[in-house]
Amino acid sequence: MNERLPTPDKDAIALLPPFERLGLDRITLVCTGAQASHAYDQLTQARAWGFDTESKPTFKVGEQSDGPHILQLSTAERAWVFQLHDTDCRAVAAKLLALGGIAKAGFGLGDDRKRIIHKLGIEPQGILELNTVFHQRGYRKDMGVKGAVAVLFNQRFIKSKKAATSNWANVHLSEAQLVYAANDAYAAIRVWEALKI
Repeated sequence: MNERLPTPDKDAIALLPPFERLGLDRITLVCTGAQASHAYDQLTQARAWGFDTESKPTFKVGEQSDGPHILQLSTAERAWVFQLHDTDCRAVAAKLLALGGIAKAGFGLGDDRKRIIHKLGIEPQGILELNTVFHQRGYRKDMGVKGAVAVLFNQRFIKSKKAATSNWANVHLSEAQLVYAANDAYAAIRVWEALKI
C-alpha cells in the first residue's frame, strides 16, 4: 500500500469542535510519597497509560535543563500529575516508569526518555511513540496530539501556549498548568484506545 494518508492542517483543525478535556475534578496532583503510593495502586490496575513529562523551559544558549519536573500519567478516567521535587515521590514515579507490561503511550517521547534516564536513573519500559504507529498506518507527516485528535475524533485539541512555556519547576502549579499537563497524557491514552493497539 503506497497511498499516504493526509494529515489535517492547522486551518482545518481550527474549524473542528473542541475535544472534551479532563477537568480539575479528574486530575490528581501528586507531590508526596504517600500520595504517590496511592496513585501507584490505582495506576497499576490499568494496562496502558497516556504519558508525558514537562520541564522548566530554558531560554539561554547553552543552559541545561534539570527536568523533567513533572510526570503525567493518565487512564481514560483520571490523570495524575507527579511533581518530582520530593525524593519519595520521585522514587515511586521511577518505579512506575520502570514497570514492564504496561504501555506508556505518548507523542514526541525521545527527549522525555533521555531526561528520565538522566534524572530518575531508570530505563522506562513499555514506551509507545504514537507518531510511529500513525506512520505504520500510512500517515505521511509527523503526527502530534492535535493531528491525532483531529484524525481519530474529528475534534480540536486545545493547547495553551502560555501554560506550555510556564515554569514547571514551581512548587505551586497553577490550575492552568495542571489542566494542560494532565490533558496531554489524557489525550494520548484516548488516542491509544482509539487506535486499538
